[in-house]
Amino acid sequence: MKIDVLQSTGCAKCLREMPELRAAAQAVDPGVEWHELDILQAIDYAVELGVLRPPAVAIDGELVFPSLPSAEALTAAMRARLGA
Repeated sequence: MKIDVLQSTGCAKCLREMPELRAAAQAVDPGVEWHELDILQAIDYAVELGVLRPPAVAIDGELVFPSLPSAEALTAAMRARLGA
């Protein structure tokens, strides 16, 4: 599973919450591909996904969260995909 977090540089909320989100994702899928992308560096990808503003989270190339989710919401979405 691949998770892309599109964020802006210096996002205080992202810096504060990213370690917990990454740890939660790794607990669900130890082999998860976790990528933290600067939205300005990945603008074409962000537009392709339909991101209107950062932070946003895509799972396997699909925009799942248009804003930064809680760890619980992220793990629930991951479990749903693993079970599908």
